[in-house]
Amino acid sequence: MTTNLFFTSLISIVADLSMHMSAAQRYQRLLQHLCRIFPCDASALLKFEKHSLIPLAVNGLSEDTLGRRFVISEHPRLAKILASNEAVRFAADSDLPDPYDGLIESEGDQLLVHDCMGVTLFIDGEIWGLLTLDALTPGTFDHINPIEFSAFISLTAATVKAAELIISLEQRVRYATQNLFKENVAQDMMGESDCMKKLRNDISIVAPSDLAVLILGETGVGKELVAQRIHMESNRADQVMVYVNCAALPESIAESELFGHVKGAFSGAIADRTGKFELANGGTLFLDEIGELPLSIQAKLLRTLQNGDIQRVGSDRQIKVNVRVIAATNRNLQQEVSAGIFRPDLYHRLAVYPIKVPALRERGKDVLLLTGAFLEKNQQRLGIKKFRLDQEAKQALLAYHWPGNIRELEHLLSRAALKSATAENRQADFITLSSAYLDITLDQPNPLINLPSETVTVSSKPIDFKNAVDDFQRQLIQQQLDAQQGNLAATARMLSMDRGNFHRLLKRLELT
Repeated sequence: MTTNLFFTSLISIVADLSMHMSAAQRYQRLLQHLCRIFPCDASALLKFEKHSLIPLAVNGLSEDTLGRRFVISEHPRLAKILASNEAVRFAADSDLPDPYDGLIESEGDQLLVHDCMGVTLFIDGEIWGLLTLDALTPGTFDHINPIEFSAFISLTAATVKAAELIISLEQRVRYATQNLFKENVAQDMMGESDCMKKLRNDISIVAPSDLAVLILGETGVGKELVAQRIHMESNRADQVMVYVNCAALPESIAESELFGHVKGAFSGAIADRTGKFELANGGTLFLDEIGELPLSIQAKLLRTLQNGDIQRVGSDRQIKVNVRVIAATNRNLQQEVSAGIFRPDLYHRLAVYPIKVPALRERGKDVLLLTGAFLEKNQQRLGIKKFRLDQEAKQALLAYHWPGNIRELEHLLSRAALKSATAENRQADFITLSSAYLDITLDQPNPLINLPSETVTVSSKPIDFKNAVDDFQRQLIQQQLDAQQGNLAATARMLSMDRGNFHRLLKRLELT
């Protein structure tokens, strides 16, 4: 390879190693480039730790090499490389035993290394580890260009340093995220009602296992918080938790989102893409609104849950993943199984340990505990010294039926706090929130049956029937959209409408 061609190749290698990938993948890719540029049968990247060298990536060596630990005092060749600031090459007839004898993958019986060289990698002036090259044929390394090899070693050191920095940053972010999760979950899962005590007990039972969990509950009860709590109390707490909103996955891209795709798999697939299962490997995958997943994708999800394998769209290669799945839904999946809308085998795979999250109206005085927490947040956000509730407001909060559950409570209190935080009230030591500030109407009529009085007023004038019906539909749909916190899928179910027809109706009524 000419010098110009080599450095051109080096540029392409830098671009390749700059792509998003794990440290292990980046190291493996580096060794593949090494063996392509410099002829060798095997290579290894080893990290120096506590008098031993630990293989982080190997190419051309037996897979069990990654499980070995090379104690430096027992391997004189590795010790000699570590003691030098330059590349060290061993003669074919060297009497020093080679650490990789018998480990090189070979079709024949030729298992002994006959050409060996290695170089110490320094990061910020400190020994980080070794890069080794081995060949079965003597003289393989006779024609290696020292300038090109030195340039590649510099690239290797830079790659290692970048990977170490990324790992360190990911650990810090994960630590900060875990603490944030713990703080938020601890606060938002507060409550002393019997049903909340049972919920926390269920979480403590199932969290340490790897069982699949199905979280059931109405919209706004905090199913995502329960999933976070399960993850944080599990043995995977130091790994990632990946969130997927199945209701927001169009069927056309759902498979790609979950399992990934390869370049050229379909129109617009301009590069390989890692799916959510791969991203969650070693950690937890939270499938929210699992009841919205199309039947065609349910079958592929079931296969993954059964054998732990995924297959990217457009690829025949099976990828093994180790993922703990937590799913959540506000639907009655047992009824949907009976109706043929949800696969029974997938339901049983997901519902190994079902957990029911209680509705807010079932939690009694927990409403006031949560109210205190939300008001505290609004005090900090608005710069108010103190918010308090009068007795009538407390009774209203306890008597209300909370169709939107905790999410509705939080939004209601945010509005009440904002409306009360006038310039005059801000001067006081505290602001008292009365029931007048709360958007609560007790004993609300069923929005599916009763409409505001003005819609049924008898008129002596001619009526445009079509417009009247459209107005009726707009009010009815808007009521349900408000009650479901804008969730279109949930609103369609409440109105017993097909989702496609519902979306078309929204467009015709100009509600989108």
